[in-house]
Amino acid sequence: MTEDCLFCRIVAGSVPARVAHETDTVLAFHDINPQAPTHVLVIPKAHHRAVGDLDPVTAGAVLQAAHHVAKAEGLADDGYRLVFNTGRDGGQTVFHVHCHVLGGRSMTWPPG
Repeated sequence: MTEDCLFCRIVAGSVPARVAHETDTVLAFHDINPQAPTHVLVIPKAHHRAVGDLDPVTAGAVLQAAHHVAKAEGLADDGYRLVFNTGRDGGQTVFHVHCHVLGGRSMTWPPG
């Protein structure tokens, strides 16, 4: 855990979050600034700065949890988008790896 990391503080319970899914290794919670009708963030509980820092087991756990969230939120049939922003130019603002699960509307391309 990194004390100055918002997502580490959410994992520790010192910052509240509306939890959508939790396992021993990952936490999924609703984004406070949603960019779609459904916008859930899936994070590993252990601090990793970017997606490239994840080992295959943790990366798999994040993706599995993202799919679980999509199904639980009713997105699996119509479709959803998974997004990892990496680095400042990639749009990452919290430097604890996180997967955005976005859905509930038609997604456009290119995304941004």
